[in-house]
Amino acid sequence: MLECELCNVKLKNPLMLAAGIMGSNASSLNWILRSGAGAVISKSFSKDANPGYHNPTTVEVTGGILNAIGLSSPGVEVFKDELKQVEPSTNQASIASIYGATPEEFSYVATEVEDLVNMIELNVSCPHAMEGYGASIGEDPVLTSKVVSAVCESVDIPVIVKLTPNVTDISVIAKSAEEAGADCLSLINSLGPGMKIDIVTGKPILKNKFGGMSGPAIKPIAVKCVYDVYDAVNIPVIGVGGISNYEDVVEFLYAGASAVQIGTSIMNEGVEVFSNISKDLEVFMDEHNFNSIAEMVGCGHKN
Repeated sequence: MLECELCNVKLKNPLMLAAGIMGSNASSLNWILRSGAGAVISKSFSKDANPGYHNPTTVEVTGGILNAIGLSSPGVEVFKDELKQVEPSTNQASIASIYGATPEEFSYVATEVEDLVNMIELNVSCPHAMEGYGASIGEDPVLTSKVVSAVCESVDIPVIVKLTPNVTDISVIAKSAEEAGADCLSLINSLGPGMKIDIVTGKPILKNKFGGMSGPAIKPIAVKCVYDVYDAVNIPVIGVGGISNYEDVVEFLYAGASAVQIGTSIMNEGVEVFSNISKDLEVFMDEHNFNSIAEMVGCGHKN
């Protein structure tokens, strides 16, 4: 009942590990797969090593967390060794999240890992990346198009583009990615950037001063973005942002998502969140006479 298909890749369920949470090594990714996820996405990595920002890199705020990891990366050569050890079973997928500053960097990393994963996700949306990376690309439809086109011309596996909500009209960016060859879109990346200040010291708590907001507070924004983009493109959409239970998943599916990514809630719910949501989602589907995930996608658009 929960089985679905995304870009011709079969998944046991529509629940995916979001990039950035427990995705730094094969051990954690395999743990998530064993815990019932349909797919796992690595932490974003790049061509060359990048130390990222100094601690503190995360802080809890009302409704979620702020994080400024700074796209820390061991470099593609090191991360390839981790990807080789990821072992998805039948109807599970392994996905590499990659980033760079130029189309050439994205393309290079993509070709290096193409044979090790089922799909590639392009991070053009991190709101706290260094200048020239992340959202500075994804906020511009022309730059987005150039990156997507370069990668799609270089690899033969599905390419997912992760979009930022920090734009005037996310549908414009979505359409530019689709026209450049993207096979799928995931939205949204963390919101912001935002800041929290220590009222005793008077200083920002994060070492980088500001970071991206994730967690339940951003879910309504994410759902609206999925709803809008579903109407604007003809490729699958993956919903991301504040998902912690089956009701959240249903809401994203109704908005138009074909699958969802789960991240921040793992910090509170544990890895059991995947199996718990799967069980509850199956009960909901049975009670509401849904025979497949596909039947639920886009229900919120019907009159």
